[in-house]
Amino acid sequence: MNNLVLIFGAMVSLGLIVFALMGPATGKAANRRLGAVKMRHSDSVDVKLEQQMRKAVAARKPLSFNAEDKMSITDRLRLRLQQTGKGWTLSQYLYVMVGIFVIAFAALLLRGAPMTLGLGLSMFLALALPHFAVGYLIKKRITNFTSKFPEAIELLVRGLKSGLPVGETLGVVAREIPGPVGEEFKLVTEKIKIGKTMEDALQDTADRLGTPEFQFFVITLAIQRETGGNLAETLSNLADVLRKRAQMKLKIRAMSSESKASAYIVGSLPFVVFALVWSVNPNYLDGFFTETRLMIAGGIGLIWMGIGVAIMAKMVSFEI
Repeated sequence: MNNLVLIFGAMVSLGLIVFALMGPATGKAANRRLGAVKMRHSDSVDVKLEQQMRKAVAARKPLSFNAEDKMSITDRLRLRLQQTGKGWTLSQYLYVMVGIFVIAFAALLLRGAPMTLGLGLSMFLALALPHFAVGYLIKKRITNFTSKFPEAIELLVRGLKSGLPVGETLGVVAREIPGPVGEEFKLVTEKIKIGKTMEDALQDTADRLGTPEFQFFVITLAIQRETGGNLAETLSNLADVLRKRAQMKLKIRAMSSESKASAYIVGSLPFVVFALVWSVNPNYLDGFFTETRLMIAGGIGLIWMGIGVAIMAKMVSFEI
């Protein structure tokens, strides 16, 4: 009976892992290829315009944040530190990690924790706390940038309608819009002044920010340069699209807030209970760090918790 339970549990675990890591359906890929063939042989004006847009986008150099697998760990870390906008260096980040490790390890040893637990938990805190802090600052800055970016585009539109060139309107945005938007446009104008082309300067900023909103802006300028047309009207439409996109994000956040709260509570409850019990009676949980059977049971439990958290995170994440 025990063997059957183990086999059934292993099969269920394997099925959940396959389901969580399962890639896109082959039917969708076949439909995309069929649509591409239809577009290639179509005589419609809209289809030809879309093909021209695709060529203009494909002609641009690839984005570095979409090719992070080609970047080293130190380059990724430098990119994340740049995205915070704080001017932090890699050495400062490493000093903070070492400080957290020393303080946490000393506190756990004084509390009477085993050596293995102290090393493992201190290493986890030294790696996790700075990482999550940097991620929080990046998310906060990107959110601030995204909320003010439509205003910057509308200011560009007003400058273009008044007869100013694009380079001058970028300088106006850098002076008039506060916060991350003004800082990023100021960097763009400074790069243009030292000899970089506007497209390369904007592309560098797009690579550093990694936001779809700024990518839409850069792609719009590239397409307008390829196809021509009224740039002010195009940017005005882009600002309207970005505002509607932000409204849709807020609606999705409101609709999924209950599910996310439930996922946070369910995912963190076992660890909170473990920490509370260990703080009250450490001897009661010493077996998880000394006995082999309890260590195996704890490892299996962590694996199951990880699978559950990954599935819940996938269920409550929505792409716009």
